[in-house]
Amino acid sequence: MLLLVGLGNPGPRHANNRHNIGFMAVDEIVRRHGFGPWRVRFQGRLAEGRIGAEKLFALEPDTYMNESGRAVGEAVRFYKLDPATQVIVIYDEIDLKPGKVKVKLGGGAGGHNGIRSIDRHIGRDYRRVRLGIGHPGDKDLVHGYVLRDFPKADAAWRDKLLDAVAAELPRLVEGDDAGFMSRVAHVMNPPRPKPPKPAEPPKLVEPGPEPRAPPDSQEAEGSGGPAPADEPDGL
Repeated sequence: MLLLVGLGNPGPRHANNRHNIGFMAVDEIVRRHGFGPWRVRFQGRLAEGRIGAEKLFALEPDTYMNESGRAVGEAVRFYKLDPATQVIVIYDEIDLKPGKVKVKLGGGAGGHNGIRSIDRHIGRDYRRVRLGIGHPGDKDLVHGYVLRDFPKADAAWRDKLLDAVAAELPRLVEGDDAGFMSRVAHVMNPPRPKPPKPAEPPKLVEPGPEPRAPPDSQEAEGSGGPAPADEPDGL
């Protein structure tokens, strides 16, 4: 059993915020893998599904970002989960370039209020899937940046990323974090096709010596064949 948590802020006003890409990713996972309907549980919304033989619960806290740990902690205690092996949290990361994905076990909060709240409730040892949204360039602009909607120019890479995360989730469920990251990176930045090799010019064949004409089949001079018999005198 796994608990898959997406982070964001509830309500339509925040639905398209950069800070809500965790919600967006879990929404796409639930849709793509045919999870059951959302139910109100654990101070949030919960959907149940399966990927392969593994049972999953998808959770989106309704507690606002800085209190996400209350919902996650309640679910962890109810299902008696081991955070290190059974909890995966998906969230936005400003210190990664847009479209980049990193997975790690444990670590610091990195200034993310949702992660800081979860750390307080279940400890630091759980898997974190960080989805890069880019940095505004100035730390004083971060708050407004993450709480603004994705611009239309970002929709193409964002939707491509969400689709790749959902498609490759089975690798993450199986514990293949490196394979998951590699496949998502391949989708986001496919290798350039190798240019076709130029056609080799036809090989020039050196002309050989011209064949000699066979000698004329003439009889050697004076060889007119046998001498004719003497003709009679006519007498």
